[in-house]
Amino acid sequence: MRENRMEEQNNVSTAHSNSDPPSDRPLRVYADGIYDLFHFGHARSLEQAKKSFPNTYLLVGCCNDAVTHKYKGKTVMTEAERYESLRHCKWVDEVIPDAPWVITKEFLDKHKIDYVAHDSLPYADASGAGKDVYEFVKAIGKFKETKRTEGISTSDIIMRIVKDYNQYVLRNLDRGYSRKELGVSYVKEKRLRVNMRLKKLQEKVKEQQEKVGEKIQIVAMHRNEWVENADRLVAGFLEMFEEGCHKMGTAIRDRIQEQLRRQQSPGSYFLQNGKEEDDSSDEYEEYYDDDSDEYYYDDEGYNDGEEKK
Repeated sequence: MRENRMEEQNNVSTAHSNSDPPSDRPLRVYADGIYDLFHFGHARSLEQAKKSFPNTYLLVGCCNDAVTHKYKGKTVMTEAERYESLRHCKWVDEVIPDAPWVITKEFLDKHKIDYVAHDSLPYADASGAGKDVYEFVKAIGKFKETKRTEGISTSDIIMRIVKDYNQYVLRNLDRGYSRKELGVSYVKEKRLRVNMRLKKLQEKVKEQQEKVGEKIQIVAMHRNEWVENADRLVAGFLEMFEEGCHKMGTAIRDRIQEQLRRQQSPGSYFLQNGKEEDDSSDEYEEYYDDDSDEYYYDDEGYNDGEEKK
């Protein structure tokens, strides 16, 4: 019986596909889905459907909770919330609530749908045989493929929440939700709070370690500069010290040589300095008598003449 029905649908759909799209009105394009936790991936797919033709009227069907929970699973948002989310998308012209899981000819005729837009991945129909829910639409040539947005999906968002479940529980506890509203026991709440405090403490310690590490890096960066400056200063000091020592050694050598010259020729030293020999008369006086060959020395207290006598 089902095969006969599909045959009839194919015959009608072939006639439908052979007709050209109308040019005197906007093309009515239909897109459907669950649209739970409506995100930008949903919006982009609807944008593609809206822009599939120059003049498009976009109808968006959304399955109710009963159908969705039966064939796909539990949703986060209620059907009313999902309908309202779609109404606030700028690409949507009309929302069709209680949309069917499998698209039929009757549904297309009822809403005067020209094309159905969706991604090309196969979605199992209600028969359980693993057939694609869009098999009929694809067969009649009324299917417009859209591209999925990589990296974002309702399942991915739920996975992130489940993965960091404890953090989100604490987040909501801090915002005033009770543990009963969150389905959390008293012991679990206390354990989560203690773990969160420990985590914050670890983060502070790590932050301080990073600051110390940054300071060590700064010191290491400037260390070479300090060593170079120190080497330059030491080299300059040693050069000046060596020069000073050389000058001092030269001066000492000159003074020693001068002293040696004084000891070797005291008379010549006095003459060289513009002094006469009699300048030393303070120590002794020497008298010379032209009439005799005798010398007198007053300081000694005797003279040669007396001794000769």
